[in-house]
Amino acid sequence: MANVLWLLSKLDLRNLSDIVLVAAIIYGVLVMVQGTQAVQLLRGIILLALAVSLFGSIAELTAFNWLLRSAGQALLVIVAIVLQPELRRALDRLGRAGGISLWSSGPVIQLDRMIDEIAAACRRFSEHRHGALIVIERETGLQDYIDTGVTIDAAVADQLLQTIFFPNTPLHDGAVVIRGDRIVAASCVLPLAETILSDVHLGTRHRAAVGITEQTDAVAVVVSEETGIISMARNGRMVRHLDERRLTTLLHALLQPQRGGSGLLNRAMPRRENAPDERSGLE
Repeated sequence: MANVLWLLSKLDLRNLSDIVLVAAIIYGVLVMVQGTQAVQLLRGIILLALAVSLFGSIAELTAFNWLLRSAGQALLVIVAIVLQPELRRALDRLGRAGGISLWSSGPVIQLDRMIDEIAAACRRFSEHRHGALIVIERETGLQDYIDTGVTIDAAVADQLLQTIFFPNTPLHDGAVVIRGDRIVAASCVLPLAETILSDVHLGTRHRAAVGITEQTDAVAVVVSEETGIISMARNGRMVRHLDERRLTTLLHALLQPQRGGSGLLNRAMPRRENAPDERSGLE
């Protein structure tokens, strides 16, 4: 008790601010990795570091303690490398927080038409069981992925999307990327999901839709070739079993946040992919 009182007597505003700052950094790291595979890894590193430090202190191993102190900076570099995906997403979100929305100054009528064209095309894909993957760029640039595809640079149109994703055509594999209200490229290669989807039967299109939304703020719409189910991914989460009307509503909520649709979107996308009825992984 005396030691506690002595420590409290030494606290001043600067020391208290120092403690709060360190606590905030630790809390931020924990929030950043929450729900990812890095949680177990970070927990293991912390437990191992504590065990080794306690052993060195109790046994009074001077050389061993010196080695631990010298290896501290290298350990931070190793942790940064291991947590690179989470750090990249956090920095991306930080950069977006200070940016200006690309949609805020765009003409609403053109955006409405684009959404209607996408929703109509997805309804036809679903009816005919044609697989499709459509990615809508928001504030994070997708040029790296656009460069992997074939340049289109055309207005978004239902008929054009149907032509691109018609089975066995040269561009039907890969993703269509939309910037503004124009299709900029087709047959683009996307990163696959870093997390494991709960339904092992979901195919490559769904993993790519989740993957691109894990790494960027893009919105991905995917239609299953096996079942015709329409899904939408955002922030690494997927909502499925959409129809044309619901897809239109969700796209408006995402691309026109000034209409106050964020609450609707969060209710509609409560968790990662959740439907168990895909029959094949070859999509």
